[in-house]
Amino acid sequence: QDLGLELAELVPRLFRVASKTHGDLLEVNLQNGILFVNSRIDREELCGRSAECSIHLEVIVDRPLQVFHVDVEVKDINDNPPVFPVKEQKLFVSESRMPDSRFPLESASDADVGANSVLTYRLSSHDYFMLDVNSKNDENKLVELVLRKSLDREDAPAHSLFLTATDGGKPELTGSVHLLVTVLDVNDNAPTFEQPEYEVRIFENADNGTTVIRLNASDRDEGANGAISYSFNSLVANMVIDNFSIDRNTGEIVIRGNLDFEQVNLYKIRIDATDKGHPPMAGHCTVLVRILDKNDNVPEITLTSLSLPVREDAQFGTVIALISVNDLDSGVNGQVTCSLTPHVPFKLVSTFKNYY
Repeated sequence: QDLGLELAELVPRLFRVASKTHGDLLEVNLQNGILFVNSRIDREELCGRSAECSIHLEVIVDRPLQVFHVDVEVKDINDNPPVFPVKEQKLFVSESRMPDSRFPLESASDADVGANSVLTYRLSSHDYFMLDVNSKNDENKLVELVLRKSLDREDAPAHSLFLTATDGGKPELTGSVHLLVTVLDVNDNAPTFEQPEYEVRIFENADNGTTVIRLNASDRDEGANGAISYSFNSLVANMVIDNFSIDRNTGEIVIRGNLDFEQVNLYKIRIDATDKGHPPMAGHCTVLVRILDKNDNVPEITLTSLSLPVREDAQFGTVIALISVNDLDSGVNGQVTCSLTPHVPFKLVSTFKNYY
């Protein structure tokens, strides 16, 4: 009914459903014309973190050749709990740190989208610590442990806490991480950065050795206690280590791999500035590196159906071929214009987006 076809036409007109990448997920029953789910659809596997997710189908019949386009929207359900990158996070805190000192914690991630991925955090009740969550943007929600009152290593050399993340789904799902805080003596000033977060924009395919940013931290201590070395945080992703390096002495971050906008367009890099005291203390900051798109992908043309040869008495408007065009770039770099070789007895007709 939706396509204006009779049930009796489906088999003799070779009714078929095609999808370039997800053809096995959905099928049509040729006896009743019903579109049904053929195998389990995992939205996260299909579309990742994209806010919109749909499966595009081409419905094709022959005699005469017709094509219809169907978009099936896949809606998210809350089937993924929040996950922390580690089961136990260790923190080393000097007993001389002042109340209201802050220690960044690794936040959780949730593979769902929308309200199902909106996380709230709570900390197990504790006399010495409380939790502060800065939600200035969804890409970098800063979760910090805040010292409520001065520590005494001789009184309690370690503290055990649990951080729990809860998503916004119904029913809600949770994940937790064990926080083990070890209290240290001496060297009572940690390095500090000029700001807790830096944002840098750089074009993809930039040359190896290109400087991304030069960081600068300071330490109020003297001598070895104030000498700073820079490093990536131990929990940074492998793709950061593969594509960037940091000079331990200068804090300069440079490119060491190929940055491809189409693969990754945002790197979140946690940096530690560690002094050389005994024991050492560390300050922290986050560098957000946004990759900008360049027009480095040519359009790809796909011939999805072809009716050859063509009779010389074929009527005007006879469909000869179905063509789709795709460009991996974004924005204007991914907008495609199609044209035929001039002076031929054919013309291109746009049927849907980049389909002709």
